Amino acid sequence: MQEELMHHIKCAPGQLGRYVILPGDPGRVEKIAAFLDNPHHVQTYREYTTWNGTLEGETVTVMSTGMGGPSIAIGVEELKKCGAEVLIRVGTCGGIDASLVPGTLIIPTGAIRKSGTGLEYVPVEYPAVPNFDLVMELNAAAERLGLPHANGIVECKDSYYGQHAPETMPVEDELRSKWKAWKRAGAIGSEMESDTLYLVAGIRRMKAATVLLLCRNREREDATGLTDTCWDTANAIQTAVEAIRSMILNSKPSQESLRSSARYLK
Repeated sequence: MQEELMHHIKCAPGQLGRYVILPGDPGRVEKIAAFLDNPHHVQTYREYTTWNGTLEGETVTVMSTGMGGPSIAIGVEELKKCGAEVLIRVGTCGGIDASLVPGTLIIPTGAIRKSGTGLEYVPVEYPAVPNFDLVMELNAAAERLGLPHANGIVECKDSYYGQHAPETMPVEDELRSKWKAWKRAGAIGSEMESDTLYLVAGIRRMKAATVLLLCRNREREDATGLTDTCWDTANAIQTAVEAIRSMILNSKPSQESLRSSARYLK
């Protein structure tokens, strides 16, 4: 068994579920696993903390990825080797669209490729987009739960402080110019991992999507003079769990189908 362990996540094929929820923060894993049945710790190594639980009898894994593209790319590669098929990133983001109120869930339909990891996979012209069906599952889950949500493009960058303190950077003019371009083009949020997740998962033939809590919107603050924040990720977690539960239930044959099959076999 030891020889089969993945080099970084320290898990082996057969240990994890087909469905995986991916927070960035290792400290958020146990909180997410508590939304599952029978949650239990599997492994902790480096930035990757892994728990399993079940939904409707199916194993669901929660694994942290740390921050940024390189870390999530390694995690996705090794999850693939362990049998994972469906990935939902649960995280937070800042706002670009001034109309969005903190607490809104952002379910991206695509990501601006400002991070560098994806360039090690495909040229920059290749788009970073989530799986369409999985985005629709997340939208439907948020609607069933009655949670405010928005779809749109998010910026994914490598430098957190490039966004939050551009004046300290030698490339300040470039950073501010691109931020202005994202706003004018209609981007709605900014984070650090989704573009890499979409690229690596798609290339490895996995389904991936993201649900993000809009925790702070400085553009809205500048426009209104009001400072509102929201740091409770429970709604984003519930949306991911509800989407996975729906997929599991829809993948199972209905009772009527089972009865029909039984009559046929007789």
